[in-house]
Amino acid sequence: MRRALLLSAALAAIPLTAFAQEQTAPATPTTPEQFHALREAKMAQGGRLLMAMKRVADSDRELNAAIGYIAALIAWSHELPTLFPEGSGGGDARPEIWSDPTGFAAAAARFQTAADALTAPALANDRPAFQTAWTQVQASCDGCHDSYRN
Repeated sequence: MRRALLLSAALAAIPLTAFAQEQTAPATPTTPEQFHALREAKMAQGGRLLMAMKRVADSDRELNAAIGYIAALIAWSHELPTLFPEGSGGGDARPEIWSDPTGFAAAAARFQTAADALTAPALANDRPAFQTAWTQVQASCDGCHDSYRN
């Protein structure tokens, strides 16, 4: 009996350990190369999140199925401006990010506002409003990339 209990506890701990490892935040970047790599990974993730939301919106599924994607995009929208500290240039980032910090902050704020606006129509299952909000997010991404990405 005791052995069965220990085995059960050990087997239950395996998925919990895997989940905890999955949730562990990556190390904070300290070099320009690390910031660049993290920015590229996060930008790609943001694109995947937008496409996943579009697939939900284009299907017959309830839009609340996109809430997890929306939450992740909102989190990313708030993290994005922190990944461009002075001296972390490189990759596709234009120097204007650092020479025009007010403009870059405004572009990041537009992304945050647009991402935040996805939640209400998703919860209300309002497809036209969701499509409009999704288009605004895409436009905020394109606008920032037009100004601040090579």
